Amino acid sequence: MKAHRQARVAEVIREVASETILFELQDPRIKGVTVTRAEVSGDLQHAKVYVSLMGNEKEQQLCMHGLRHSAGFVQSKLASRMKTRFTPQIQFVLDEGVKKSIEVSRLINEAQAESASRQNREDEAESVDGSADEEEK
Repeated sequence: MKAHRQARVAEVIREVASETILFELQDPRIKGVTVTRAEVSGDLQHAKVYVSLMGNEKEQQLCMHGLRHSAGFVQSKLASRMKTRFTPQIQFVLDEGVKKSIEVSRLINEAQAESASRQNREDEAESVDGSADEEEK
């Protein structure tokens, strides 16, 4: 199958899943969900919808359980939108990419702050050593 068709189907799946989760699902367990991307198998039979969730670990697990429970509803909305022979079977997957990128950014900022403070201490030590050398002369 051509890659651009797979990409178009994946984009439609992402849009429908996002709109359905945001506007149509009534499940109180499902909140703070962002659909980041979707991947479709080559035969268009299976789709993975990657979601990013807000909240602590327990809230995320509860939300994922609610999403898995509502996968059939999202799939029915997708079937009404897509005109293909088969409707892909949807599976929700927790996307850790956003959380990992925030963690990496935090680590980089800490390293930069530590490096800057170390540089300041070295500069102060050199200025103290330089003034002591001048006093000896």
